[in-house]
Amino acid sequence: MTRATAAIILAAGHSTRMKSAKSKVLHEIGGRCLLGHVLASCAALKTGHVVVVSNPAGEDVRAAAEAAGAGAAIQDPPLGTGHAVLAAKDALKDFDGDLVILYGDTPLVEPATIEAMLAARSSGTDVVVLGFRAADPGPYGRMIMDGGALKRIVEAKEASATELKIDLVNSGVMVADAQTMFDLLSKVTNDNAKGEYYLTDIVGLANGAGLSCGVIECPEDEVLGVNSRAELAAAEAALQRRLRVRAMDGGVTMVAPETVFLSHDTKLAPDSWIGPNVVFGPGVTVGEGARINAFSHLEGATVAANAQVGPYARLRPGAQLDKGAKVGNFVEVKKAHIEEGAKVNHLTYIGDARVGVGANIGAGVITCNYDGFDKYFTDIGAGAFIGSNTSLVAPVVVEAGAYVGSGSVITKTVDKDALALTRPEFKQISGWATKFRARKKKEKSKD
Repeated sequence: MTRATAAIILAAGHSTRMKSAKSKVLHEIGGRCLLGHVLASCAALKTGHVVVVSNPAGEDVRAAAEAAGAGAAIQDPPLGTGHAVLAAKDALKDFDGDLVILYGDTPLVEPATIEAMLAARSSGTDVVVLGFRAADPGPYGRMIMDGGALKRIVEAKEASATELKIDLVNSGVMVADAQTMFDLLSKVTNDNAKGEYYLTDIVGLANGAGLSCGVIECPEDEVLGVNSRAELAAAEAALQRRLRVRAMDGGVTMVAPETVFLSHDTKLAPDSWIGPNVVFGPGVTVGEGARINAFSHLEGATVAANAQVGPYARLRPGAQLDKGAKVGNFVEVKKAHIEEGAKVNHLTYIGDARVGVGANIGAGVITCNYDGFDKYFTDIGAGAFIGSNTSLVAPVVVEAGAYVGSGSVITKTVDKDALALTRPEFKQISGWATKFRARKKKEKSKD
């Protein structure tokens, strides 16, 4: 029988190095805050209880935790990682099962890695710690092994010269039976260089009590911690590498993957094609065979199979392109449905609108959808043709098959298969330009 699982997410740091009014764990990578990534991993694991530990000033962290359905606890004062875990004890007083300790500023730990740790727990290891081989072990706690067993974790400030040479280091992520975890933590002291209660001390205590401790290893970039803006950028880069590889492994072509930026929830179907310098914000789905050309920006948009976007296009939230639709260069689409085979090729704004099947929108067309207070809808029927530099003043309807002549301002319904024109009558004054130039030259010669 699978044991119940709960998680404690430590997020009590004061974010001093971020130099931000916003708590560190609420800064974003891949369109989702750091804490959100950790909470998503917990959701993937189907943890029954999640408690986020914040500092007393972390109202924004507690609000984010509660909005995601997690509990919240406060560490006050900050006395180390062991003390932070104990701050969540009351919130889990009725829980019986395995407890995962995670960190709000370490957003890239994969659910599969945590599952491997839980599997090791289920196989009989009492305390499982996530470790990694550090290129620069520096300040990390060293993991002291004996064969395949973890005997203790030594903080860098407490380590001997020999121990400092060890490259297997502690990530801080840990799994143990909840009651065992809290029992061990009750025995931890602050007799160390920092005067703090170290979570890592439970490894030595567990060994002393005859319990077994083991290690699951993961790549270093999976446990990148974020304490500064530079580290935030490093975590973003690591996440982007991961997302790009997954997309390409899933059958997506990226011409210059290092220039493409994805959101945590970007959905790219097999055989979609992504050009250089494309940015995906949250909430984008791209269908099979669709082509997203260079320098396009998409957010909250759906692009169906074999549709084309860009180059230099912007799809804002609510943009929907049906099969074979085309949105070309320097076109912006917002909250609009571009139906099958319709074309909006260049230099156009389509907002709060429907563009019907097979319709063609010329260059420089604008749906005038906002009067400073409210938004209004433009409905363009199937097969309609909107000439260049037309302004469609919403609310307005252009019925199926209608033509609108270039340069028109349309404020009333255009009937099916009709031609609508609002140009002024053509007027020409012969010889005017010659007389004008002569007059201006004469004026200039007197200066």
